[in-house]
Amino acid sequence: MTQPVPIRRVAGQRPRLLDLFCCQGGGAKGYDDAGFDVTGVDKDPQPRYPFRFVQADAIAFVLEHGAAFDFIHASPPCQHDSKCQRIQKREHPDLIGPTRAALETTGRPWVIENVGDAVPKLRDPVMLCGRMFRLANYRHRFFETGGGFALAQPDHPAHLVPQAKMGRPVPAGHYGQFVGNFSGVPLAREVLGVPWMNRDGIRECIPPAYAEHIGRAYLASRTTARVAA
Repeated sequence: MTQPVPIRRVAGQRPRLLDLFCCQGGGAKGYDDAGFDVTGVDKDPQPRYPFRFVQADAIAFVLEHGAAFDFIHASPPCQHDSKCQRIQKREHPDLIGPTRAALETTGRPWVIENVGDAVPKLRDPVMLCGRMFRLANYRHRFFETGGGFALAQPDHPAHLVPQAKMGRPVPAGHYGQFVGNFSGVPLAREVLGVPWMNRDGIRECIPPAYAEHIGRAYLASRTTARVAA
């Protein structure tokens, strides 16, 4: 069951962005910076989420309300495809396929985000890296697009700065990985641009710069379509 939520359009309102499986809102911040009115949905409480939040099952919510939004972002949990979780023999649901199927019913443009190990399940994904946005980090995330929206693959700068070992303190002249039970939360907040997050949010988040790039690409495509019409 989803919670009742008022969804209506207002003339002149910023385009509405639905942020599914939102966690602590790294992507949400980027979409807000791009000019969207953001609503996040997650099955768990997210007291750190910085925008409008609905606690609900994400797939059920998009099936019921998705068509009322202009653009939909979904980040199904990555644990099913995480090497760390497989090593620890933990089982998690695979939600990429069900999420895609739900998004395709909305008639809205959308993007699905996930980690590198999930790439075989994604359709022609675009990879974004921190160096594309001048972040001192190499966090790779992959984005499948649909619903009439397409995203160009940016050039990928070379990785010239060494990374600290996973979970270890970041030595001078290195980039941090900021995954697992990492040390250096203040540094990670600064590098990724997520000052409101705790460790749990940081290790899974999309840096806001990535979502801002996607959001601006969608808005530009919408403007181009209007001019062409």
